[in-house]
Amino acid sequence: MKISRFPRVGSAVMAGALALSLAACGSDPGADNDETSGTDETADSMGLSGDISGGGASSQENAMNAWRAGFQEANPDVTVNYDPVGSGGGRESFGSGAYLFAGSDAALDEDEIATAEEVCGEGGVIQYPGFIAPVTVAYNLDGVDTLNLAPETIAEIFKGDITNWNDDAIAADNEDAELPDMDITVVHRSDDSGTTENFVEYLAAVAPDVWDFEVSGVWPVEGQESAQGNSGVANAAQSGEGTIAYVEASQIGTLNTAAVGVGGEFVEYSTEAAAAVVEQSPRVEGTGEHIFAFELERDLAGTYPIVLVSYELACLTYEDENTAELVKGFQNYILSEEGQQSAADSAGSAPISESLRSEIQPSIDAISAG
Repeated sequence: MKISRFPRVGSAVMAGALALSLAACGSDPGADNDETSGTDETADSMGLSGDISGGGASSQENAMNAWRAGFQEANPDVTVNYDPVGSGGGRESFGSGAYLFAGSDAALDEDEIATAEEVCGEGGVIQYPGFIAPVTVAYNLDGVDTLNLAPETIAEIFKGDITNWNDDAIAADNEDAELPDMDITVVHRSDDSGTTENFVEYLAAVAPDVWDFEVSGVWPVEGQESAQGNSGVANAAQSGEGTIAYVEASQIGTLNTAAVGVGGEFVEYSTEAAAAVVEQSPRVEGTGEHIFAFELERDLAGTYPIVLVSYELACLTYEDENTAELVKGFQNYILSEEGQQSAADSAGSAPISESLRSEIQPSIDAISAG
């Protein structure tokens, strides 16, 4: 039986979210809204009104701003709020009922699904990949515009075993680079982060003899520089010489990025190479009809192996009809071809495929009041 907690959003939580939210902004999506959804309820035909609030992954912030702008332009009486508090905060607030929807750079684990089901009802949690993006190995090193890094080398650098830029392991894959005799400064996330979890999962998969830490959204190495959110890490890396960091692609700014060793070659990041990882990876089994989570393969030739799959979280059932229609309409826009292209244009993400979109669509269509 569904335990309703959503009325709380209409008071203190909504007030806080409204204060933190950005006004709708962004360019005209320019696409024909009559083709943006797998249902008859397209973005410009709903006649919706009201407010909904969510939050979570900061990696989705630029994409979420584009989604909000496009959806609100088509529905001028709707306000969608999103607080980029980080994946951990998003999952926690969604599980407590404080957020009507959330974004997370890591799939819900069994305990988190169970907690969310106390709000959404048994089997009533919807999770799908709405935002796919490369996680770059970004660096700030004067005079070194290109850099190749093997998986084991990346692991040793971020673990703190390799501490100087002219280390033999780096030099071996960069014969033409003039690597300075300079300390390496690692910058990592200070908050519980799905970007961290995806990056650590990659390190554990490709260099298990080096990276022997538990996979978690909390950075395990002490004594390094840290900052909050993807933008905070990027800013910290840009402000220092000799820095290296893991940063979601849309946030790299002026930083250079390394080509990563995979399948016997070094691959630069791209949205196409990142999307290919999801296309070729299996779906996690036994997690529920509406849970679309993937076991990412990190060593597929021709792909960029450090990829962030950021999930959208929603309930199958909401307490009142208007809330259900607002969440359903917004999730339809995120999933639509227009919404996915809007995110790609604003945040450098990779649009999910038509085949995956068609698999997810019935779960969004099923959102209702109960």
